[in-house]
Amino acid sequence: MHYSIHILSHLRLLVRWLLLSLVTGAIVGGVGAAFAWGMTLVTSLRTQHSWLLLFLPVSGLAIVGLYRICHFEKDSGTNTVLSTLHAKTEIPARMAPLIFISTMLTHLCGGSSGREGAALQIGGSLGNLLGRWFHLQPADKRVLVMCGMSAAFSAVFGTPLAAVFFAMEVGSVGIMYYAALVPCVTASLCANFIAKLCRVEQEGYPVISMPDWSLETLAAAVLLGLCCAGLSVLFCILLHETDCFLKKKIPNAYIRIVSIAVILVILGLLPNNADYLGAGIPVLLRALSGQVVWYAFLMKLLFTVLTMAAGFKGGEIVPSFFIGATFGCLYGLLLHLSPSLFAALGMIAVFCGVTNCPVTSLLIAFELFGMGAMPYFLICIAISYMLSGYYGLYHSQKIIYSKYAPKYINRHTRN
Repeated sequence: MHYSIHILSHLRLLVRWLLLSLVTGAIVGGVGAAFAWGMTLVTSLRTQHSWLLLFLPVSGLAIVGLYRICHFEKDSGTNTVLSTLHAKTEIPARMAPLIFISTMLTHLCGGSSGREGAALQIGGSLGNLLGRWFHLQPADKRVLVMCGMSAAFSAVFGTPLAAVFFAMEVGSVGIMYYAALVPCVTASLCANFIAKLCRVEQEGYPVISMPDWSLETLAAAVLLGLCCAGLSVLFCILLHETDCFLKKKIPNAYIRIVSIAVILVILGLLPNNADYLGAGIPVLLRALSGQVVWYAFLMKLLFTVLTMAAGFKGGEIVPSFFIGATFGCLYGLLLHLSPSLFAALGMIAVFCGVTNCPVTSLLIAFELFGMGAMPYFLICIAISYMLSGYYGLYHSQKIIYSKYAPKYINRHTRN
């Protein structure tokens, strides 16, 4: 009898979370699909009308003004979402429309940023709003925030499996919020279905086949993991230090964003630099096919750091893909090994280094590139995760357990 009551109680809980997460997945999936369509549209407009780059300072003024009008000047982006998971802050409902519009403006005029960071903010904000509407307890509301993050990531990026684990892994490194597994799986799959129903097109990534095992290739993969760890640390340090430096030297947000926007316009007008505007997906795909210029990863690093530090919106995940893929392709070409394989390895290894999410990284590799070269991905991811230390994109992210010993440390990532 006691066992039957126990089962019925868990069944009621299952039905409750299935309903809540289906609603969340459907709503966030629809918004995510609209966001993906909007990103495709503004990117197409920018590539067809290169003169839109000249309006980057104007778009910067509009973004700062929009956030100031909405009394959200101290927005910390994805860090706000992660702080909510730690029960330290509450995500304001206005975050979703603000990041939606401001990311569109950034990409329309050529700012170098991504879209997944924006999607996480949209999903987290909507999940939190739905939690309030449903009058959920604080702990349950945080689960719904993770559902929203999973749903948005799945709808925009098209990797439903990785989306589930990213939401459960990114907040607290070293542990998984498995209580959110069923809700996040349901929301992610639902959002992915909605995105496909809305015909959201995802980039076609090549299937990476497994090369013959050799000591040379294995050693090269190990060394690439080490290099990508260093590159991810450099990316994080430059982002945080440039942001602090500009805020200290140019405290006025309007002047700061216009000044950096003018620099970006000048850089963008130089020959062959249009590749580093926007998300840069075409260059990333070329790198995965074995074509790259040697300085591509450095230029993307420069453009992204300036864009994000200036105050433009978006995310850092796609730029980290770009940096890793172009660096990995160059690495493969220099060593006369498969540039496509090493571009894919570099792309995933840098992502792992900046997010501290090894499980998510492995699942992204699986969903984007297939299982063929999974042992090499596993090696690169493991080394990048370990050697990137306690640096990360998000200062609200917590490292719960040490990367180097089975020890509880509970500290924030380094800025």
